[in-house]
Amino acid sequence: MSPVTAPADNAFTLAACAEMIFTDLPFLDRAQRIAARGLKVEMWDWTAKDLDALASARADGVEVVSMTGYIEGDLTTDDGTARLLATAEQSLAAAERIDCPRLNVHGTGLGEGGIPVVANEHPTPTDWLRAADTLRLLAELGRTAGRVFTLENLNLPVDHPGCPFALARDTRALVQAVDSPHLRMNLDLYHAQIGEGNLIELCRACRPWIGEIQVADVPGRAQPGTGEISYRAVATALRSMGYRGTVAMEAFATGSSDDALDDFIRTFSNEEIGRASCRERV
Repeated sequence: MSPVTAPADNAFTLAACAEMIFTDLPFLDRAQRIAARGLKVEMWDWTAKDLDALASARADGVEVVSMTGYIEGDLTTDDGTARLLATAEQSLAAAERIDCPRLNVHGTGLGEGGIPVVANEHPTPTDWLRAADTLRLLAELGRTAGRVFTLENLNLPVDHPGCPFALARDTRALVQAVDSPHLRMNLDLYHAQIGEGNLIELCRACRPWIGEIQVADVPGRAQPGTGEISYRAVATALRSMGYRGTVAMEAFATGSSDDALDDFIRTFSNEEIGRASCRERV
């Protein structure tokens, strides 16, 4: 059976994170395999990538649309904010080389295994004000460079214990407070299912502030269809509420990476969403 490819006229721009699939291949080969399916590419730490090779691969259809937007730092401490802003500038220069439009950040730098560098599960009011001030400066850097920073929600119970500003309601509050088109939410529905649930209403509440949506199923952080989340219902609701941005699979593959991409593309393609809508009307 031929691999499924993303429809050219799809409601959403579909992407896949090259850090978590085709892991037996060099990174550029992973990106090329993803692009061959009509998908955009996402990545994490740009410092370990061959940016010149990725820039050259754009001619062959490899488009990196999201990358980590800092190397180290946090939103609230003096040294941490200075490092975050300084390394964000370095990240913007890297994004310029590969023409990547979005740069992803978190409430604090993440160390080995996703553990926060500065653990602070219960930020004080002063921490909240300082975080918003730091993000305003970050958004201004994005405005100057013509790029968008996205603030990602994370989960505390499974992957990122102690991370500040982790829930989607936290990231939404900060993005709203900054109120800049150069700072948006990276609404990660895997993390949100673990931390908050009620995903469709969460998407609806966050809709004006979303810069992109990332997906993986729960439990296991694998491709849609392997766990408890009804991603076909989520896809139908997103299209109904007018979302037309990026949906990215940031997930491991339970079997082959090609099969995982098939499942992801089918779930978020116009054809499958149309079938789901018809079933709802019946």
